Amino acid sequence: MTTTCLFTVFTATYNRASTLPRVYESLKAQTFRDFEWIIVDDGSADGTAMLVKNWQAVADFPVRYFYQENGGKHKAINRGLLEARGALFLSLDSDDSCVPTALERFKAHWDRIEMEKRTDICGITALCHDQNGKILGDRFPFDQTDSDTLEIRYRYKVKGEKWSLLRTEVAKKFPYPGDFRGRYFPEDIISSEMARNYKTRFINEPLRTYYQDNSSLCRCHPKIGAHERTVRLQYVLTNELDWFWRSFEYFWYYAAQYIRFSCHLGQNIGKQFRALPYFRARLAWVAALPLGILLYINDNIRFSGQSA
Repeated sequence: MTTTCLFTVFTATYNRASTLPRVYESLKAQTFRDFEWIIVDDGSADGTAMLVKNWQAVADFPVRYFYQENGGKHKAINRGLLEARGALFLSLDSDDSCVPTALERFKAHWDRIEMEKRTDICGITALCHDQNGKILGDRFPFDQTDSDTLEIRYRYKVKGEKWSLLRTEVAKKFPYPGDFRGRYFPEDIISSEMARNYKTRFINEPLRTYYQDNSSLCRCHPKIGAHERTVRLQYVLTNELDWFWRSFEYFWYYAAQYIRFSCHLGQNIGKQFRALPYFRARLAWVAALPLGILLYINDNIRFSGQSA
């Protein structure tokens, strides 16, 4: 891979002309300047193209814009990775921003990784805070933790929004399935696959601002996105069972959610059970069956009369 800069900052966008400017403004303010910004527009019809064209005319960093027919964020990520010229790949959502020193701090932490360790590490994961400066989710167990996403989740019980920088050459080894039929392919599946092959350096620094706007929250019918959620939950219950006995409560919860969303897809309990090939997953499913059915019934009561 030929690189021309250290960072590729990547943004997938779809009709986010109202929030995309805060991404641009936060990149303008970066104290470290060796980066490019790749925007993959997944079929926007809100003037995004003209907005970006204006930035390209004045920005003092490369702004590269690619338009494609609406196909989902997973396809946009694949396009971004294909076009990336940076050695390190950083996704920044179209409604978020980052602190002015974000790239500088990522570089500092990357430079601290010994050369002989770098081939075993896929990237760096940092904390996030909201627009009021409140850190979201849990901190990592140590100020600098070399681990992987599965151990962080199941051994250390770390939850909440995080922000990950990846080596571009590693990210390209784990493309999203281009034939996936859904609105988005669960990103957790990709990070879990990476975790089986690489470690990550986790740092307790909030570098990304994740905007929480309660006024924009809507009560969406759980059937919306049920396919994607079911794919992720079935993957967890099939591929992450090494952690089953250490975190049974997690798998019990995942099984209940699997039942809930599978029911929204019209899958009967027999089909759900047979789709789980391993004993431990089926054990969690049986234990979670009452809760899963209760969640499904509650959804139908709450969203009665509301179309999906």
